[in-house]
Amino acid sequence: MEAQTKDEAVEGGKTRRDGRKSGRRRARELALQGLYQWQLARKDAVIIAAELAERDDFGKADTAYFRTLLNGTIENAQRLQARIAPHLDRRIEELSPIERGLLMLGAYELESELEVPYRVAINEAVELAKLYGGTDGYKFVNGVMDKLAFELREIEVTAARGAAGAKERRP
Repeated sequence: MEAQTKDEAVEGGKTRRDGRKSGRRRARELALQGLYQWQLARKDAVIIAAELAERDDFGKADTAYFRTLLNGTIENAQRLQARIAPHLDRRIEELSPIERGLLMLGAYELESELEVPYRVAINEAVELAKLYGGTDGYKFVNGVMDKLAFELREIEVTAARGAAGAKERRP
């Protein structure tokens, strides 16, 4: 299994300069694929994880993080959907399985994985939406994730926005 550097852990899993995906990015991709299966087939998370573990690229993922994301999101799906719903322009049932899965995954990460900066959680959800979602689905995911970040991590978001504003005011 590929070891993560400290920078990758802090950044949450960006694609590296050499084009390879980090273990965290792969973990999120696999978790999204698992959530897609769970939504459509309602398979047990253990079975989904076992099936995904058979993939050739599974060993390149941060497998512990994958399991945390998949299990945590499925176990808390109803609560996560209730958190997401007020920020939508339609009923959550009307979202595509990809958008719903991404938003639940992102909400779980914002809520439970506090070592991941909120900007990384948003960016990862947006990047996955670009890869797997509809044409402009990433814009929708970005907007909802931004609102969720403010709700779930108000202090972190406010501090980051305040720091950004301070940088802009400097001569």
